[in-house]
Amino acid sequence: MSEARKRPGPFRRGAAILPSLFTTGNLFLGFWAMVKTLHGQYGEAAPLVFWAILLDMLDGRIARLTGTASEFGGELDSLADVISFGVAPALLVYSWGFSDWVPRAGWLAAFLFVVCGALRLARFNVQRHAVDGRYFVGLPIPAAAGQVAAIVHFMPQGLTDRLQAAVGLAIVTTLAFLMVSTLRYPSFKTVDLRRRRSYITVLGIALGLAVLFLHPEALLLSLATAYSIWAPGAYLLSLLFRRRPEPPTPVPAGEAPSGP
Repeated sequence: MSEARKRPGPFRRGAAILPSLFTTGNLFLGFWAMVKTLHGQYGEAAPLVFWAILLDMLDGRIARLTGTASEFGGELDSLADVISFGVAPALLVYSWGFSDWVPRAGWLAAFLFVVCGALRLARFNVQRHAVDGRYFVGLPIPAAAGQVAAIVHFMPQGLTDRLQAAVGLAIVTTLAFLMVSTLRYPSFKTVDLRRRRSYITVLGIALGLAVLFLHPEALLLSLATAYSIWAPGAYLLSLLFRRRPEPPTPVPAGEAPSGP
């Protein structure tokens, strides 16, 4: 009986491998996106980043459901994320829009994106057990990569002038600094997919899938942009509508307290 308890069964070994397989798939898709980028196939490289994001979302959830979350899996996931969501989108946006118009500033902005993404992952690994699980501190690197991929997917032909390249530089630089910021983004980790939903929710999901099928470029760009600007927008609104202390009630001169 004691040997049976010490020796894990075949299902437990398979479950431990399963999250790593999803992480490896994430890494494979990131590398494939870089290969497509080097061949100038930007319209095919961008969707691979989205598929990598999907696998990255699944590996953690599967690890939690099967009880196989480990430090090894977390470190492997971070290394894969640096490639798939740091290097791959940086190379994609540089080759797609910066190399012809602003090569020097372009590779600096792309490198800044990679560095800030790596710093974001390192901070997450250190603080993962010390922060509120409902929120991410800073823009998650998959979301930043998704924003880059959504723009490229929406305009696969590339940028056409220096002004567009300057706007692209500003967007990539902003995404880089959002990753290392302390703004809070919703994590959606508390969403329970097993809980019953109303028919209106199901109808909304069906409509969303229909729009995704008919106009994937526009929908993905809208969703990525909405999430990227969520935290800065919420912060600005909190500053605008923060309750200011009411001014003190004026006291008549005759009732003013006398000094010592």
